[in-house]
Amino acid sequence: MGRLQGKVAFLTGAGAGIAKATANTFVKEGAKVALIEINRDAGQAAEREIRGSGGDAFFIETDVTQDESVRRAVEATIARFGRLDVIFNCAGGSLQEDVPVHEMDLDVWQRTIALNLLHPFLTCRHGIPHLMKGGGGSIVNVTSHLGLMGSMKPAYAATKGGIISFTKTLAAQYVQYGIRANAIAPGSIRTERQIKRYENKEFMLSEKPSAAARQRAAFHKLYPFSKGEPGDIAAIALFLASDESRMLTGTTLAADGGRSSYIKVYVGDDED
Repeated sequence: MGRLQGKVAFLTGAGAGIAKATANTFVKEGAKVALIEINRDAGQAAEREIRGSGGDAFFIETDVTQDESVRRAVEATIARFGRLDVIFNCAGGSLQEDVPVHEMDLDVWQRTIALNLLHPFLTCRHGIPHLMKGGGGSIVNVTSHLGLMGSMKPAYAATKGGIISFTKTLAAQYVQYGIRANAIAPGSIRTERQIKRYENKEFMLSEKPSAAARQRAAFHKLYPFSKGEPGDIAAIALFLASDESRMLTGTTLAADGGRSSYIKVYVGDDED
């Protein structure tokens, strides 16, 4: 029997990267999955991939920054599967315009807040009542190691730090209902977006990579566990979603190869 046999999981950002890998992992362990994604092509492709392998997946086109869109997605999940057991909040990212505070456009701050912090609030707002009805469940929020450290991108770091506090609050408020809430703080993960933005663009396709790209390469050579794959985070999400982690709630697991523990000057951010 799979580790999530009979469970229903709601995964945001499921058309690519970490969330897509997590959806595939969950399905292999017996879960049924709602693929929450704003990009229709990516969401449909992820659904076809999972269903083609024999899994039960359902794509729901959703804007996770809009309350009504999230409400409809949760209700569609219940209508399709009849229950909800796991919420995996992974949609999010940073903007190139995320610059020092005194130079930042207000719209950049607000858009980053909406995507990274409003989004998990909305999924929990609409999803938690169904977890309560089912006798409990697991919420897994994806933050970032930069939420533990700080960053040259202040809006991104602020939202990711906020997720950590939000997770602790969820754990405290809903433990009596059998609901656990934990967070994962990935470091540099080789998602499609990461490869396009930092590896192919700055290093692999350049005869003269930038100083920041060379420094990142040197850092990853020195600390080989600091660059991971989507499947690495999916495996941690599986543990937190399953009953194996029943003693954990309110925690943030730093999945960054120890990077947030290093006392070392490092130039350049490579978060999503």
